[in-house]
Amino acid sequence: MMMKQRLFVAVSAAALLAEMPAQAREADAAEASGEIVVTAQKRVQNLQDVPISISVVGGEELQEQGAASLTDYGGYVPGMQVSNSGTPGQARITLRGVAPLSAAQTVGIYLDEAPVGSSSIYNRGGNFALDLLPYDIERVEVLKGPQGTLYGASSIGGLLKYVTVPPSMTDFRVRAGVEGFDIKNAGGFGWGAQAMVSVPLIRDKLAVSGSFAWRSSPGWVDSTNDAGLTDQNDYEQRGGRVAVLWQPTPQLSVKLSGIWQSIDSDGNGIYAADLAGVRVGNRHSNKNFVPEPYSFDLDYYAGTIDYDFGGATLTSATTYSKTRSNQTQDTTFVYGVLFPLLTGGTVPAGISPFSIDLRTKKWTQEVRLASPGCGRFEWMIGGFYTDEKGGNAQIVRSYDMNGNTIPALDPLATAGLPTTYKEYAVFGNGTVRFTDRFEMTAGLRWARNKQNFRQISSGAILPTANNPGKSAESVLTYSVSPQFRLSDGGMIYARVASGYRPGGPNVVLPQVPPTVDADTLTNYEVGVKADFADRMVSVDVALFYMDWKDIQVARSFGGVTGQANGGKAASKGVEGSFVLRPVPGLSLTATGAYTDATLSEDVPDITGRDGDRLPAVPKFSGALRADYQFELGGGRAGSLGAGIRHASSRLSRVEGDPLAARAKPYTSVDLNASIAFDEHWTVRVYARNLLDNKGEMTRSIVADGLNRPSYMQISPLQPRTIGAALDMSF
Repeated sequence: MMMKQRLFVAVSAAALLAEMPAQAREADAAEASGEIVVTAQKRVQNLQDVPISISVVGGEELQEQGAASLTDYGGYVPGMQVSNSGTPGQARITLRGVAPLSAAQTVGIYLDEAPVGSSSIYNRGGNFALDLLPYDIERVEVLKGPQGTLYGASSIGGLLKYVTVPPSMTDFRVRAGVEGFDIKNAGGFGWGAQAMVSVPLIRDKLAVSGSFAWRSSPGWVDSTNDAGLTDQNDYEQRGGRVAVLWQPTPQLSVKLSGIWQSIDSDGNGIYAADLAGVRVGNRHSNKNFVPEPYSFDLDYYAGTIDYDFGGATLTSATTYSKTRSNQTQDTTFVYGVLFPLLTGGTVPAGISPFSIDLRTKKWTQEVRLASPGCGRFEWMIGGFYTDEKGGNAQIVRSYDMNGNTIPALDPLATAGLPTTYKEYAVFGNGTVRFTDRFEMTAGLRWARNKQNFRQISSGAILPTANNPGKSAESVLTYSVSPQFRLSDGGMIYARVASGYRPGGPNVVLPQVPPTVDADTLTNYEVGVKADFADRMVSVDVALFYMDWKDIQVARSFGGVTGQANGGKAASKGVEGSFVLRPVPGLSLTATGAYTDATLSEDVPDITGRDGDRLPAVPKFSGALRADYQFELGGGRAGSLGAGIRHASSRLSRVEGDPLAARAKPYTSVDLNASIAFDEHWTVRVYARNLLDNKGEMTRSIVADGLNRPSYMQISPLQPRTIGAALDMSF
């Protein structure tokens, strides 16, 4: 099952990748006793002792169910919504109704010990979420609500963290697999291959692991305006990783790792429809005149050192990451239709592709000192620093309908937005146990960032400029969580926590403020976590109210998009999961969320009115799963799984915007089965969206340069996908 509670969560990579040996022993003992172990507060704890709403998706579960990207499993996480443009990496994530109303992210992304992606408001972190292949993932952890105290900026909605598989210090392990799959309407078959090896070079002292995965997915989207653009959203995704774990003494642990990932897509998985919502052509076609390729590359290097002094443990985590993404969009219906207006009628409408090149280089360093995880009082103090350089290069071209450049208009616009971002922070967290049943956890974080920015622009529709800008701000975040234990298997908790998303320098234009401020969010939450009848029944439910202030929004200033702070919003609701294990091997899971996310006052910058629903947020989403594992005899074991995931309609913009469109609800049925032979060979089959539901992740109205509606774009639920795989492990 997707929300598999038997897996232990780690919101700090230290627990598995380079955890202090003392805590690693505590975790092993706890897991052996049947407890669910987490490190959400950067220390080993039982899940029922942590006053945070947490969901876990296991890496093995992703493989069993044929899930290859965030959109495949996001629907099984309560309160989480993921939409993309048909390929991994072009994704937007929403948690608890906190939708990105600008291009900056509202959900933090962590890869093991450090944040990944840009902190700058101009590098579009909200549009390009990290989407790793699942083969080398131990699990994906999702924390709901702001996590600013321990995890810093840009996690006002929550945090998503990839935890990778650690090297084994005791066993030589080899895993490999091949996979084939078919997507309805696709022009060919898809395939995947992967391999991983883990070698204990010195038993209990030194281990190394390496992995590589390659996935090729066929396209199924055509174009009504270019007969040569068929099956144009095919893509290839490749990923590799090397990790070294060294534990020379029981007190010292050192972990080094490198991760490389690339995505190359020939086009977007977008359908076009007329303004009445009728899909064009064969009902799985776009209207683009030119190809819309997308590529993404990640290089990530990390080093973590833990030393246990006995009375406290010191952790140092250093990372360096480099990302680059290139995206081309056909904006013919936005800018190409304006060519006659721009030239006084001398040039007819033409073709206008828009390309954007985003680059980020980022260093992070965290040092923290933590007391042992026992006793009446636990404490942690630490510091964090990041140094980031970002680039955002954009160009809009001008071609006639035959593909020839138009000298009078080409390029229509060029823009460069280089940025630097530096942040340093100090934080502390503590827990006081007043009695065996009642305790209080509190945390505080102070952060300051400094940014430099330059606006470079030219072209027929942009002013010629080369203007610098800068900003600096300090932000204080906090969390307070009283907890009352009902029994050894349950607790009631309350949580008040705050988070922020950095502001920054603004575009340089008359009447435009020179900077945009950070927006802040405060979360008020009450939750219950409980296991009953020797874990036959597990319940995890949270009620929340989130107060969002100084919302960052994108605003047009004379044809140039800049940033502004606009008003308030609130998100309130309930989310949770229920797990029933009636007999050994069988798990029945229900997850769901009701979210009411609306503006709390008028926000003219985004044509929003008090009470308008926020975009990208369904009022209801939920899922049901049944998973059964059983013995077949003769050294064979089998598994069966079935799931249904549903999301109600979502808006593309705030409800009062005349250009807001409403995506159709979707309900997807997923199946999977496997047979394992002698614990070494496994045959898997799966089906995703078995009934080929025609639901939509997003629906938006494309407007031309004069803000006149032109047509609709639809990001569909992936058509029925059926696959089979063979896995080997020794």
